[in-house]
Amino acid sequence: GVPGTIRHLAALEKPRICISAHGDKVSLRTETSFKNFEISFKLGEEFDETTADGRKVKSIIRLDGDSLVHVQKWLGKETTVKRQIVDGKMVAKHTMNNVVSRRVFRKE
Repeated sequence: GVPGTIRHLAALEKPRICISAHGDKVSLRTETSFKNFEISFKLGEEFDETTADGRKVKSIIRLDGDSLVHVQKWLGKETTVKRQIVDGKMVAKHTMNNVVSRRVFRKE
């Protein structure tokens, strides 16, 4: 898992998420005070991703109704991030095994 110190710092961070579409490609950019990262992908197509914490994963992102569902797989593990707009805010629900976290982002 992620070391406690990094988890604590991440909890204090207020990241900025930018999602944009260019033809059939989608970009998801995350900006924080200590690191920025971006992924570009086609919906429904698997791609290689290096996560913010340095893991090398196989990812696939698809639309499921009104949600953007991002599945990451590595070393026999799997995590899912489900992003959707609720009351004008983006809610990101992270799930791994039986652990679920939820983060709410508001539009600038």
